[in-house]
Amino acid sequence: MAVKQDWQSPIAPGVSWYQATAGERATYPELDGSKTCDVAIVGGGYTGLQAAYNLAKAGVSVVLIDANRFGDGASGRNGGQLGTGQRWWPEELEEKIGYERSRALFDLAEGAKKHLLDFASEHQIDIEFMPGQINVAHKESYKRSYIENAEIAATRYDYPHVQFMDRQETQERLGSTRYHCGVRDTGTGHIHPLKLLIGLARVAANAGAQVFEMTPASAVRNEGGKVKIDTPKGTITADKALIACNGYIGNLEPVTASHVMPIRSFIGATAPLDSFPSVIPGSEAVADSRFVVRYFRKSRDGRLLFGGREAYTADNPRDISDHIRRQITEIYPALKDVEITHAWGGSVGITLPRQPFVREVMPNVTSIGGYSGHGVMLSNYCGKLYAETVLGKSADLDLFKELDIPAFPGGAAMRAPLLFLALSWFALRDKF
Repeated sequence: MAVKQDWQSPIAPGVSWYQATAGERATYPELDGSKTCDVAIVGGGYTGLQAAYNLAKAGVSVVLIDANRFGDGASGRNGGQLGTGQRWWPEELEEKIGYERSRALFDLAEGAKKHLLDFASEHQIDIEFMPGQINVAHKESYKRSYIENAEIAATRYDYPHVQFMDRQETQERLGSTRYHCGVRDTGTGHIHPLKLLIGLARVAANAGAQVFEMTPASAVRNEGGKVKIDTPKGTITADKALIACNGYIGNLEPVTASHVMPIRSFIGATAPLDSFPSVIPGSEAVADSRFVVRYFRKSRDGRLLFGGREAYTADNPRDISDHIRRQITEIYPALKDVEITHAWGGSVGITLPRQPFVREVMPNVTSIGGYSGHGVMLSNYCGKLYAETVLGKSADLDLFKELDIPAFPGGAAMRAPLLFLALSWFALRDKF
């Protein structure tokens, strides 16, 4: 059965433009009764479904559950930008962990990019891939770092696709005078994220994974050498389990919850900009240098998809479109009256260092999340790498396990208000 295009997610505000244009979106049953399997997965986003697919096609019995519908979380509602490398630029990461590890993580991310595009092509999923990404500086003092980024990418990371843009080129490629310079990456691009998610769920189910929607996990525990996952209508018993809830971890598992913080992010879609051909004429994706990053891109049908308001609480604004319109107008004053046809939001999982959290949180239970706004490629690939770890085919997931991801300070009671204060300070610093 297909989900109506006006389906309102109970966990995220607004009906997204992705949902309105994704076509048929199948539903899957609720779990009704207990199950036994080799691997149980909690979370039906990119990570969980990729793990389920890769395990099932190898003959491993898999049961996957999601508390809501597949696509209601970040995997179906995100900005759709692939990016290159990790959340940090490679030279920034190199300062923290050294060249060898930074290079390994960069190469892993390139593998993630190739895997995503190859997966969509192999399974005939029209993800509406559009090439190109532009990163722009909102402060003139950042110019030197942008010049060096292009040079380092080519000379130290064998990635020749990044080119520096001066002020004039930046303004021409954006159709805006708001930014001072930037880099253009022709080796990446952007996609329709919900179409990928819908196709991935179909492929996982067809491979033999047992997948269930509207089935929340109430507890994950070890008992008698097995992993037990309790749900309202039955218990799943497995040899191993993957927790892939990201920003929707809630109180399910305390180690993950102390390391992965949910923040709200919001996106708006305008009507097609037929009368504004100067706005991103090359149809690339764009992200700016603010700590509270603004990210925007052109859709296949010429809309501006603009994300930029992060809220460091679980609350939603009363009118998402008003907040998004103000930010659009700062960059594109001519669009102050453009129609915003869709506005939506959801939770993104972040970690303190903005790097993925991958850890065995109890015997035979691995948790993966905290992609920190860089998850379209990495979440898909981490699901694949988890499956390869279980199958004994690869140890590449260890590159993430070895990262130092500290817990948020203050414990459960204080971490949210402390994070709000810290990130509000960074947001204020963006203005000066």
